[in-house]
Amino acid sequence: MLALTVNIDHQKYLYKQEISMSSNIKPTIGFVGLGIMGSSMAGHLLAAGYPVNVYNRSKEKTAALVEKGAKWYDTVGDLAADSNVIITMVGYPSDVEDIYLGAGKILDRAKNAYLIDMTTSSPSLAMRIAEEAEKKGCHSLDAPVSGGDIGARNAKLAIMVGGKQADFDAVLPILKIMGSNIVLQGGPGAGQHTKMCNQIVIAGTIMGVSEGLAYAKKAGLDASKVMESIGGGAASGFQLLNLGTKMIDGDFAPGFYVEHFLKDLGIALDEAGKNKLDMPALSLAKQLYDALVAKGCGRNGTQVLYTKYIPE
Repeated sequence: MLALTVNIDHQKYLYKQEISMSSNIKPTIGFVGLGIMGSSMAGHLLAAGYPVNVYNRSKEKTAALVEKGAKWYDTVGDLAADSNVIITMVGYPSDVEDIYLGAGKILDRAKNAYLIDMTTSSPSLAMRIAEEAEKKGCHSLDAPVSGGDIGARNAKLAIMVGGKQADFDAVLPILKIMGSNIVLQGGPGAGQHTKMCNQIVIAGTIMGVSEGLAYAKKAGLDASKVMESIGGGAASGFQLLNLGTKMIDGDFAPGFYVEHFLKDLGIALDEAGKNKLDMPALSLAKQLYDALVAKGCGRNGTQVLYTKYIPE
């Protein structure tokens, strides 16, 4: 059970209730960051009947949500002051630091709120935000996701959470609206560390898919038939079946931006360095994606790595 200040008929009352989809009074959710994934995630919350406040640097990206009933806010601070649960899905750790710790923003304005950062960010920053949130009487969780635009659209995201058990239990019904595989990994920062594990595996896998399909092309094979065989064997998986098909079709539109993936690889390498862990495959992946960004591919999807082997 938890205490929430909920706006009803413009008057504020203190309710003790469990955050639940079945509650007659649902907490107001503030959502910051309505990009490729965030817009779908916020849409699911609206469809589930939650009042949703929205803020995005580009206001036009919130138009569809506002038409469906979301309330636009001109500043992050004003949104935080009027929300019981605040979800953030922004680009970089610097953005996370600014919206949470900047003057007049989330931690300055939120009151007894649940703060859920779903950005892939720095574990150390997640721990710092949790510490500051506790001082302010708020509850912080780092909850990065995996599944890309498809997972966000289908509400099938994997959500990796760091924070206190009681806080996790309180917001779990909300997380279940956006994802299907939701695990509390440990204390503050544990969600971000788990996401680094995820990105390390993906980096190596995308390299393997790119090289395998490049080999198929140079060997004169029909890549679609190759996919029929290896897609049903031990090599199968999300990256092969989803991104491999896009590589064959020459579809490099973003489900997840290269520039954001490169940011993740940098965080993972930094954290590995702190633990004195050598990661040659991860280092190579970062070098390859660095080169793609230098060529102007930062806003393509991660499957554009294929063009390093088979130029367009």
